[in-house]
Amino acid sequence: MAQLANRPAHGYELIKALEDHSHGLYVPSPGAIYPALTYLEEIGFASVETEGTKKRYSLTEAGRNHYEQNRDVAARILSDMERIGAQMAQARQALESGLVPEGNDNGTTSEELEAARRELRRAQRKEGPYTAEEARQVAEILNRAAADIRRLLAAPEELS
Repeated sequence: MAQLANRPAHGYELIKALEDHSHGLYVPSPGAIYPALTYLEEIGFASVETEGTKKRYSLTEAGRNHYEQNRDVAARILSDMERIGAQMAQARQALESGLVPEGNDNGTTSEELEAARRELRRAQRKEGPYTAEEARQVAEILNRAAADIRRLLAAPEELS
C-alpha cells in the first residue's frame, strides 16, 4: 500500500518498484501482487481503473486513511527491505567479483553482470501467463544464452 500512496500504478510497476527498492532481493511474482491488489480492492482500500488490457490501482480515501495510520510500520518495512537488499547486493557483488579477472580492461564488471541479470529477469515477466508458444520460445532463448556462456567460460579464446 505504501507504493500506491505515492501514486497510482499497474501491478507490473509495483513489482518493478519493489525489486528496485530492495536491490533485487525481493521480486514479488504476479501471483503475489495481483491477489493482494484484488484484496485491497475488495476491502475498499484500493480502486481500479482499466486502461485497455491493463489495470491501474490507486488508494481510496479509506485506503489512504489506513496507510496514514500505519505509515511508520510501512516506512520501517521499506527501510529494512532497502537496507537488507543493499547489503545482499554488496555480498553478491563481492562473491561475483571473481567472475571478472583483475586487470580485465574490457569494461565488464560484476555490477554490469548483475544489471544484465536483473534486466533478463524483467524481460521474462509479463502480465498474465505465457502461452505455450511464448514459453517454448523464451526457453529456447535462455538455453542458447546458457550454452553461449558455458562456451565462453570454458574456452574464452574461441569467442575472441
